[in-house]
Amino acid sequence: MIGILGLGAVGLQLLQRVQTSLPQIPIFVSGSDREKVPPQMKSQSAIRFCANGEKIEDQNISLLVLACSSGQHLQTTQRAIRRGISVISISNKVSDVTGLLKLEDDAKETGASLVIGASFSPGLTCALVDFASKELDYVDEIHIAKDGTGGPSCAKQHHRSMKRASIDWWDGKWVRRPGGSGRELIWFPEPIAGADCYRAALPDAIILKPLFPSTSRITARVSATRQDRFTSWLPMLTPPHRDGGVGAVRVEVRGGLENQRITKVLGAVSAPSTATAIVAEVLCEMHQMNELKNKVGGVASICDSSVFLKNIKKKGIQILEFDGIPEEKN
Repeated sequence: MIGILGLGAVGLQLLQRVQTSLPQIPIFVSGSDREKVPPQMKSQSAIRFCANGEKIEDQNISLLVLACSSGQHLQTTQRAIRRGISVISISNKVSDVTGLLKLEDDAKETGASLVIGASFSPGLTCALVDFASKELDYVDEIHIAKDGTGGPSCAKQHHRSMKRASIDWWDGKWVRRPGGSGRELIWFPEPIAGADCYRAALPDAIILKPLFPSTSRITARVSATRQDRFTSWLPMLTPPHRDGGVGAVRVEVRGGLENQRITKVLGAVSAPSTATAIVAEVLCEMHQMNELKNKVGGVASICDSSVFLKNIKKKGIQILEFDGIPEEKN
C-alpha cells in the first residue's frame, strides 16, 4: 500500500497518476484539502482516507510520499522509518534535505528506502546532471538553474529561499552567499527563454556533492523578478497562486573529454507541480518493482539516470539538449 501525505498541487496530481499507473495498489491519503479530490476518485475502493487525528505512518503502508509543505518532512520521515516504511520526500528546503540525509543509518537499519529531494529541482535536475556526466571523462563544475513555481506551498518556499544564504560548493569548500545576489541571465528552453536568476537557499549542491566528490564547483540559482528580490524579507504581498504554470530547469555540466574542455547543457520544460508529481510517480513505480530497496539519497544516487529519464519522457516531460550555434559553412 502507498501513502500520500498532502493534497496540494503536487499531491492531488500524484494521487491521480498513481491510481492510473498502479491501479492494483491501494492508496492511503492524508491531507486537509480532501474536498479537492474528485467524487469519482473518492468512490474508488482502492483509495482510503485517514480519519481526523490519525497519522498516515500508523497505517499499513510500505511507501510514504511526502507531498506536504516543506518543513514538515523530517519528523514524519523519522516516525515512518522507525516502522520500516520507505519514504519519498519532495521537499526542496535546505533544513529538510540536510536532516533527511542524516537518517541514512536509521533507514538501512530498518530496511527502509529514502529518496530525498524528489522534485523538479532538485530531483529531475540531479538525473539530468548524472546523465550529462556520463559523456565526460571527468566533471569539475555543475551549475543548475530553475524557473517557475508550483502551487502555494512551492511559491511560499521560493519566497523564503530568496532571503536566505545560498550554499554552494566552491573550490573545495562550502560557501554561503546572500540570497538574491549574483544575478545571471540564464537561457532556458522555450517558451521560458531568458530569465534573470539569483542565488538562494537551495539544496542542490548538498545532494549532488556525494555523487561528484571530486567536482570543484556546484551552484544553483532560481529565477526571480525585481519584486521577488526586494520583498523577500516581507510576508508575501499577494496570495500564492494555485499553480504557477509552465516552468523550466537547466543544468550545465563542465568537464573534460579526450583532453578537450567540454560543456554539456540539458534542460526540461514542464509545470513544476506536474514535473514533481511525475518524478514521484516514477519512483513509486520503481518501489513497486523493488528497485529502491535499501537505497538512500537523491534521485541520481538511487537509480540509473538513463532509465529514469526515459520513463520521465514517456510521461510527457520534454527534455532538450543545447548544442550551441552551428558554424556557417563557406
